[in-house]
Amino acid sequence: MIIPWQHIDNETLENLLESFVLREGTDYGEQERTLAQKVADVRRQLVNGEAVLVWSELHETINIMPKSQFRAGTEEQE
Repeated sequence: MIIPWQHIDNETLENLLESFVLREGTDYGEQERTLAQKVADVRRQLVNGEAVLVWSELHETINIMPKSQFRAGTEEQE
């Protein structure tokens, strides 16, 4: 289920973004980016609608994923 990021308290959203960035461990190439820069990138993706916050009732977890990946996952279940 998609959770609208606009409905989440700003401090809570910031914590979710930081947690996501820290567990992803994405390689940014030769130029390392700060945590704040990575969080800002993910926030921008949420604001632009490129990414969504997804609540898993089965696992009782929240995740951030590309919107296209969420759509593909729901189509596979139909």
